[in-house]
Amino acid sequence: MKILKKLAAGVLSLSVILSAANSEAAENPKAEQKTEKRIAINVASRLLTYYENNKKIAMYPLGLGKTYTPTPVGYFKILEKVVNPTWTDPASGYSVPSGPDNPLGYRWMQIRGNYGIHGTNRPDSIGGYVSNGCIRMHEADVEKLFAAVDVGTPVDITYNRVVVEKIEDGNVVYYIYPDGYGWQNIDVAYVNGWLAPYGVAPFESDSNIEEKIKLSDGKPTYIGKPYNIEVNGRKIDKVNVNGRDFLAKAVVRDNINYLPVVPLAMALRTKLEWREGEATLKTKYGTVTGFESKKQIYCNADDAIILLNIDGGLQNISDKPEDGKIFKFYTAYNEQDKLKDKDKLKDKDKPKVDEKISDEVKSDKDKQAEKKAKKDAEKKAKQEAKKAKKAAEKKAKQEKKSKQVQKIKETAKVAAGEDVKA
Repeated sequence: MKILKKLAAGVLSLSVILSAANSEAAENPKAEQKTEKRIAINVASRLLTYYENNKKIAMYPLGLGKTYTPTPVGYFKILEKVVNPTWTDPASGYSVPSGPDNPLGYRWMQIRGNYGIHGTNRPDSIGGYVSNGCIRMHEADVEKLFAAVDVGTPVDITYNRVVVEKIEDGNVVYYIYPDGYGWQNIDVAYVNGWLAPYGVAPFESDSNIEEKIKLSDGKPTYIGKPYNIEVNGRKIDKVNVNGRDFLAKAVVRDNINYLPVVPLAMALRTKLEWREGEATLKTKYGTVTGFESKKQIYCNADDAIILLNIDGGLQNISDKPEDGKIFKFYTAYNEQDKLKDKDKLKDKDKPKVDEKISDEVKSDKDKQAEKKAKKDAEKKAKQEAKKAKKAAEKKAKQEKKSKQVQKIKETAKVAAGEDVKA
């Protein structure tokens, strides 16, 4: 019992502590919020990007390791921060104090052993492969970064010649950098693989990609703005038809809204016909112009009402602009729906079994019934008169025939010398 009481007391104490902590968090919501900081370095692009809560805050050019003393790639973190560092030559042991002659500049952030992020007294070296493996920055840049980050901030170093990102205005942009270390041979298929998850690969031709690989100049290429799609409140996802994947992102490019028709038709259970020679799309609702690229088929969003009987467009996801936008569509109101609704209204107007019908309505019904009965009676009378006439004509024919037979018999008897009774 004593043990149980002690356990109960411990649980109670813990509950009190937790309650107090929750109360403090409720009173001060920002108390529990912590800014997540991260540094990403791409050796191929020679750029450092600083993030806070996964939002890009700043980008800085770098000077990195020579091809024979490359900057290491991997996942690191800031181990130490030093203002006005002293540089020691690892070969000779000679030291240089902080000042204009110090190759580390005025800030040092160690990430592993002798490797670190630092300033430089050679600003002209920024943008090249020039160091023994360290990461050089312009002095003004490194001092800003030094003030922003903490010991323990993650530092991810990669070597990626292809970079794809979605920028603030929603555009997907990609870059191809030179192979400075000779580590990464890329081709068109490799670039398409990076573009595919964004849903924009069909909007960049293979010939354009091939040309960009040849240039490898690191300049941005803007492709378009991809958006998710909802139809009648249901999110449209990519589909596989006969072993072929069809993307489900709408893409805005050159002020035209492109819709991926195959996933939409599948979701709406609508038979779709693609006439490649005519570049047209056809359903039971209508025919519109289509667009095909890299085995993906699209139509203009303005034609969705004609092709798929859906209406809508690009809308905000919520009241918060930062949540972004989405294409929302709803099944349109067509002539078939109107006929169905008209029939429903008729059924609605019909009186129920237990409802009283007004005298006026009864009178109209009685008149209609009488009119119908009169017509039926007239029709029946005509039929009976016609029948009687036919019967009379038949009887007259029979009587005439009988007289003719009788006359023949009488003539025969006269010829035989028999008496014929008048």
